[in-house]
Amino acid sequence: MSKIGVFYGSTTGTTEDVARKIAEKLNVPQGDIHDASTLTDALVKEYDVLVLGTSTWGAGELQDDWYDGVKVLKKADLSHKFVALFGCGDSDSYSDTFCDGIGILYEDLKDTGCTFIGITDTAGYTFDASVAVVNGKFVGLPIDEVNEDSQTDQRIDQWVEGLKKEIN
Repeated sequence: MSKIGVFYGSTTGTTEDVARKIAEKLNVPQGDIHDASTLTDALVKEYDVLVLGTSTWGAGELQDDWYDGVKVLKKADLSHKFVALFGCGDSDSYSDTFCDGIGILYEDLKDTGCTFIGITDTAGYTFDASVAVVNGKFVGLPIDEVNEDSQTDQRIDQWVEGLKKEIN
């Protein structure tokens, strides 16, 4: 079984809550759930699968805890690692930058040699634009706890089931 580490950047606690739900569904122990601000090369080396979560701030910006974390990941050897991305956004108030944080993480890591997993269909989401959409699909799991919180658990369940198939 692959060892999974969950890393999140969360300012208000929403992304942390989603990270913990995902970790629970993946049977990830509490000790393998980390704030992105604590990311180190040694931590990265511990895991086969990195589940990375961020919220989107302002006009489509990455959550603050990720700025140093991304630097660590870019320097790390990710060539034999699976990376799954998820993020929180507001598809109503920020419809033109919905979950852009996921797309920013993807862009920052796409040349590291990692294998991205957890691509999500855009069907069922209402938004105008997102840099998290590549080739017509989200590069990770978008969550909208502001407007579509009733769909969160189902979206996480479906996404986690897909991840399990990709990493086993």
